Amino acid sequence: MKLSNVMKQFEIVAPLALAEEWDNVGLLVGDPNQNIKKVMLTIDMTRAVLDEAKAKKVDCILAYHPPVFEPIKRVVANQGVSPLLYEAIKNNIAIYSTHTALDSAHGGVNDILANIINIEDPKPLVQPTATTGDLCKIVVYLPKEDIEHVSQAMFTAGAGTIGNYSECSFRCEGTGTFKGGAGTQPTVGKRGKKESVSEFRLETITYTKKLSDVLAAMIKTHSYEEVAYDVLPILSGQVVTGLGRLGNLPKGSTIDALINKIKKDLKLNIVGVIGPQKGKVTKAAVCAGSCGSVLNKVIAAQCDFYLTGELKHHFALALQEAGVTTICVSHTNSERMILPKLVKKLKPLCNKVTFIVSNKDRDPFTFR
Repeated sequence: MKLSNVMKQFEIVAPLALAEEWDNVGLLVGDPNQNIKKVMLTIDMTRAVLDEAKAKKVDCILAYHPPVFEPIKRVVANQGVSPLLYEAIKNNIAIYSTHTALDSAHGGVNDILANIINIEDPKPLVQPTATTGDLCKIVVYLPKEDIEHVSQAMFTAGAGTIGNYSECSFRCEGTGTFKGGAGTQPTVGKRGKKESVSEFRLETITYTKKLSDVLAAMIKTHSYEEVAYDVLPILSGQVVTGLGRLGNLPKGSTIDALINKIKKDLKLNIVGVIGPQKGKVTKAAVCAGSCGSVLNKVIAAQCDFYLTGELKHHFALALQEAGVTTICVSHTNSERMILPKLVKKLKPLCNKVTFIVSNKDRDPFTFR
């Protein structure tokens, strides 16, 4: 299965448009045309993980955390961050990252955390920003012979994703009229003569941050000299995904019971606890990884309980002073449980590809 097709399935599970502006997601290393037989999932691409991938003849590493965040000037052996990238390229191993796209997606990391503590009907703690979350509809008119290659170009550029579905569109047939003026070269009919032709109306959606790319792809592949299209903002019904989750808990939930369940489900012997350690919980929030910056939303929502990966010291103090019981499980321990669940989602989408979870991926911290 070509990497380009595997990537489309990755996007069904974790649409890249949901990623935060600062993130670096998608294909980081590799050739979209290369053939993929085996994909290994990991939270971090470390030396041990890459060696494992080479030994197991993996073609692609799906790394939750992108191994490249900042721009790099060279990729050479034995220098800085680049040796791992150099070896991946040398061994024809593609690298793809999901990170905050998978955090925000339906059924992603934060939904799993919300499920662990039994949040009822969880809502996003942080809504997507205007540049990542707003949707618009594109309507374009085109001849029948253009439909497939124009729509595919638009999908490839980032259009057509609705929730866990990709390549979504609507098509209907009608009659288009036009009359070419001086200097025109009509694809159909003659200049100076009014024409009535059979055309199709193609509709799809995209995130505003991808609009310019989608329009460019559409115009480039369209056969008409002048392309008739509309861009319509979608003012309601935006994707209700975003970072973190927030909601009410069943009556009778206690701090002790929640801590014990977190330890059991995340396979942990120890967690960090901030604030009250006894009592009932009626409202809670979760946010995977390092999410201290959202604590004001947690406090403003009057949550009794907050589950996260890690916190800076002053964030921990703020939650303590607000009386919010906060559980820190370590950064990657709040994320690693997604990997086997991700394998189950991807297998039926890529039935010709083998998916495995790294045995060498580890939390860098050892708690004693």
